[in-house]
Amino acid sequence: MKVSGWSIKDCITCRRTPQSPAVLDLGGRHQLRCIMSIKTVLSKQDIDKAIAAFQDPDSSFCYKTFFQLCGLTSKSPDDIKIVFEDLDRDKSGFIEEPELEFFLQRFDDNARKLSESERQSIMAHADYDQDGKIGADEFKSLVEYSK
Repeated sequence: MKVSGWSIKDCITCRRTPQSPAVLDLGGRHQLRCIMSIKTVLSKQDIDKAIAAFQDPDSSFCYKTFFQLCGLTSKSPDDIKIVFEDLDRDKSGFIEEPELEFFLQRFDDNARKLSESERQSIMAHADYDQDGKIGADEFKSLVEYSK
């Protein structure tokens, strides 16, 4: 792959062959880094299948089924962390309940929003330390519990 005249094999950050590379200016030096996201970790086909299962706002969202359908339960801890970081919209290091409203839309722009009761259900199952937010380890545990 060539980016800005550079030929690259692996991302300098994650050591994978990047699908969406970007050149970042870090302290006057340019480094090549891939932009990892939900859509680079999970297949479009699996995401579409999971979104379709919960697109009807009258159906109740089940995170376990969703994680299974989209293939997240079979991914590595590093991949789960990439998905967590993409869901953390404000980059605070946590997923807060307001961010969960757009949970499905992080996987597909045309997906529906989660209802307040669906968001509260996820928080009740994921927020083990009851601090009102989901940390990376809590998210990883939630995904692993969904297997």
